[in-house]
Amino acid sequence: MIPRFDRVERAAHWTTAALFVVLMLTGAVLYAGPFSAMFGRRELFRQVHTYAGILLPLPILAGVAGRWGAQLRRDLGRINRWTRDDARWFRRGNRAHPGRVDVGKFNAGQKLNATFFAAAIVVMLATGLILRWPNPFSNDLRTGATFVHDWFAFGVWIAVLGHVYFAARDPVALGGMTRGSVTPYWASAERPAWYREIVEDGAVLTEPAGSDPPRRRRSRPGRGREGRASSGSASRGS
Repeated sequence: MIPRFDRVERAAHWTTAALFVVLMLTGAVLYAGPFSAMFGRRELFRQVHTYAGILLPLPILAGVAGRWGAQLRRDLGRINRWTRDDARWFRRGNRAHPGRVDVGKFNAGQKLNATFFAAAIVVMLATGLILRWPNPFSNDLRTGATFVHDWFAFGVWIAVLGHVYFAARDPVALGGMTRGSVTPYWASAERPAWYREIVEDGAVLTEPAGSDPPRRRRSRPGRGREGRASSGSASRGS
């Protein structure tokens, strides 16, 4: 198995995911009248929604701080680097045939998804603070904040559901975020550029699973050239 995400990355991911789920569910209760009537206790949901939103950036910020966040910082750098192969990845035919695109640790879809979530955290936090404490702000600013907050919330719902769908379709990749590692075969087939990188770094010492190295035929004693020559000499001598 090949290490893909360390404990810091996995903790940051799942903590952020849990906060997003809390925000989505409490936001649905606050936004939709039928849910508000069903659950009641609107003020409690509003408080939970507010403080979950304030905590939302903290897992990533805590993950990148200090020596423990070295791999997370490297992976954030990978997400911010776009290549020509990333542009080619968006063509359906290239995605359907592994090996056509030289994909790194993250494909273009994952990079785009991560970028959207990063922007959503900033935008939702800023607009949410305006909505929670509106007094210092003008009516126009509060109206705009409401509009942006609602539409970004809708986008977050779509992105989260899509993220869960694609993760469920690739259990090996999902295992990289739950257990921290993936198979060598998956890495070589789905992320060839990343696989070459870790091979060059010495992190992988074995061949990818599913591509057995060619077996050598063992020559039997007396069956090689020298063996045939010696047996022939012996027969002529006799």
